[in-house]
Amino acid sequence: MKACVTATSTSLDAQLDPRFGRCAYFIIIDLDTMQFEAFSNLAQAATGGAGIKSAQSIVDKGAKVLITGNVGPNAFNALNAAGVEIITGASGVVRDVIEQFKQGKLTKTNAPTVGDHSGMGGK
Repeated sequence: MKACVTATSTSLDAQLDPRFGRCAYFIIIDLDTMQFEAFSNLAQAATGGAGIKSAQSIVDKGAKVLITGNVGPNAFNALNAAGVEIITGASGVVRDVIEQFKQGKLTKTNAPTVGDHSGMGGK
């Protein structure tokens, strides 16, 4: 299974970026092998629709789980409709966050954690 973690740079030793739609990078990780692909979030500077564009990016990469700090209502709805499990409230180093998820220490989010356009003000 593939998981996506929002990150501040492109390695497993990067800090988790607490924003989803406007995070700097996405890291898609195969939870069985720990092989990963990191790519820039092209929606980061979008004038609108960043959450939906970001959601589409990770769905297109096959992610079944999203681990991030916060997620807004539009992104939440798009991810939920695509069947992506959403985990919020995570922080720390990407590699450690993945281990916490594997150990069952992170729980699924059932609602958006921030309002519309909350990521536009910076971190």
